Amino acid sequence: MEAARVRVESNKYSGPWAVLFRFVFPQTNPDPRKTREAAMGTTTWMHRAARSVQGSHVFEISGYSLHRDMLSAFANVPSAVFRVGGYQWQIGVYPGGIFEYYKDYLSVYVYLVSKNVVTRVRASVQLSLVDVTRSSPPHTMTKEIDYSSGCNSFSGIPQFKKRSELEGSPYLRDDRLTIECTITLDKESLVQSSVEVPLPPSDIIEHLQKLLQAKEGTDVIFEVQGEVFPAHRTVLAMRSPVFKAELYGPMREKDMSRITISDMQPAVFEILLHFIYTDSLSTPDDLGHDEYEETIMHLLGAADRYAMERLKMICEDILRSNINVKTVVTTLVLADQHRCNRLDDACIQFIASLSTAEMDDVMASRGYAELKETSPSAIVALWEKTYRFQKSKSSFHIGSSVALLL
Repeated sequence: MEAARVRVESNKYSGPWAVLFRFVFPQTNPDPRKTREAAMGTTTWMHRAARSVQGSHVFEISGYSLHRDMLSAFANVPSAVFRVGGYQWQIGVYPGGIFEYYKDYLSVYVYLVSKNVVTRVRASVQLSLVDVTRSSPPHTMTKEIDYSSGCNSFSGIPQFKKRSELEGSPYLRDDRLTIECTITLDKESLVQSSVEVPLPPSDIIEHLQKLLQAKEGTDVIFEVQGEVFPAHRTVLAMRSPVFKAELYGPMREKDMSRITISDMQPAVFEILLHFIYTDSLSTPDDLGHDEYEETIMHLLGAADRYAMERLKMICEDILRSNINVKTVVTTLVLADQHRCNRLDDACIQFIASLSTAEMDDVMASRGYAELKETSPSAIVALWEKTYRFQKSKSSFHIGSSVALLL
């Protein structure tokens, strides 16, 4: 599992040399919470002809929404270093564009990171956004690159994909973005002294998923509304401090071989368990939009319950991108219950932007009716938040809006 820290350049270098230093000397630092390579993400070799060599690398960013707002210049998500033709390469994905000028685009660059390169390296670089379900053709762009010698070199495509087109596209499924990079080198550019032995792909996630599916060596059973889910205590404790306290802490019960959970849907617990083992979100394909959104709401509650912050943030971002007049009140209540400040702010901003007719739809929603009946004070709090937001943005006339909300 490869990881990398999102890099925002410091002000160590300034003036006309700043851009040169930032590009020529890219730096990465591992952080397993941010990104990971796909299970098939190491270099795959295919010698096409005696005069050239080609290698491919798949870079998967799981939890892409965590990086969506990276708008600072040069802030990127780096891949693992991989080898093609005897050289070391690295992909840099810029969710907010590589420059301010390209802020509306996803930029993708390829770095030649081998040291002491003494010859010119000519390469054809093909970059593709991949729909992992193969239901849509890849979005592909190719660039011919002549890498200079003597230092780290880079080149890429600043306008690789419009950010507005990427959201909701088949290339962004379950909050995962997959980019395939294929590099073709001509004979003159190959490192003749190197013998390429491809490493087998990282498969720890695949093994953990098989461990869950095969149920081998399980030592605890969860009973969730009549359905049973065998699991491994060590894996649960490793991924959740709450599970660790329940299974190994001083307050644990004597018999922890069977645990009953009565206040969670089996389907939600199954998704939670899958995420614990694979660090990826997987929901049933047959869910409609409303069912999917409701499932994510329940999953956010489960993530908060078991202190799984990464899953909680993924659910929060999915809900932020699906706010509508029918669900905004329910989503806002959920955000307050589970201390999701970004989701809370998004709901308030959405309500503040509505027209009178749209406010009628909000008040006609089931969530608004239930909230008004069970907690009138929450309606007042909702209004106060909306008023403060509007007041902070512009001059605000409150007469008609007070009547609408109360």
